[in-house]
Amino acid sequence: MTSPWSSLLLWAQMVKLSHSIFALPFALMAAFLAGRHIEGRGRPFWGQLALVILCMVAARSVAMTFNRIVDARIDARNPRTARRPLPAGTLSHAAANLILCFFILTFGITCLGFFLFYQNTWPMLLSGPVLLYLCGYSFTKRFTQWSHYYLGSALAISPLAAWLAVHPSSVGLSAILLMMVVTFWVAGFDIIYACQDIQVDRRDALYSLPARLGPKVALWLARGSHGLAMIGLIALGVVEELGVVYALGVLVAGILLVVENGLVRPGKYDKVNTAFFVLNGMVSVVLAATMIVDVFLG
Repeated sequence: MTSPWSSLLLWAQMVKLSHSIFALPFALMAAFLAGRHIEGRGRPFWGQLALVILCMVAARSVAMTFNRIVDARIDARNPRTARRPLPAGTLSHAAANLILCFFILTFGITCLGFFLFYQNTWPMLLSGPVLLYLCGYSFTKRFTQWSHYYLGSALAISPLAAWLAVHPSSVGLSAILLMMVVTFWVAGFDIIYACQDIQVDRRDALYSLPARLGPKVALWLARGSHGLAMIGLIALGVVEELGVVYALGVLVAGILLVVENGLVRPGKYDKVNTAFFVLNGMVSVVLAATMIVDVFLG
């Protein structure tokens, strides 16, 4: 029998817990921008930041665990994913369901923390709808080729949620721009990632842009999506009157996205993991770091 600790390690491997770095920096960016509106402080409270981080990790854990449970049979038929803990049988469905319930509870309690400590009811009121929307992604590949953009919009909830959690009355254009950035950035790199599974998706009648439209068209859509994300980042800097440090961060992010899109071409997918995992992690960290520094300098 697998021990609880071993099950937890297998779960962390299954949901790739370290990949929280993709969306978490954007939530922190929103938290710091929202914190500028806190009168007499101009920064989010450390307790708010801690709750935002806990909410982000818990929500992503719910979504990813649910996705792995729902897709276990599909994953078992795909050579790339057949060794994941659930289809391989190294992690039981009972353990996965138990972990799922734990993180649903963790997310709910953490959202309640915003009400208990900061008298903010929005996280608690929206916690259920947010989890439902996040988990809804798991079914989209069964009926729409635009599932990549649903995934982007699901991750785009993170900056809006963080803004609402820190200073709800100041939610406006900047939060919308952050959502736009995350939606198109994530959709772009998910299209690139899906190129690995074109033959499997076609065989199993699953929907993805590379499988339905072909890799050439899909990769151009990925480039266009990343272009729109860059427009959103530039517009955000103008609206928020951010300075040179943030501008440098946007420049570096733009260069990284150009490199990312240049690594993958139709029929050549050996560098997808580098494009997906390494470069996207660098994009989110660079943007968050430069924006937060700019906020402190301002």
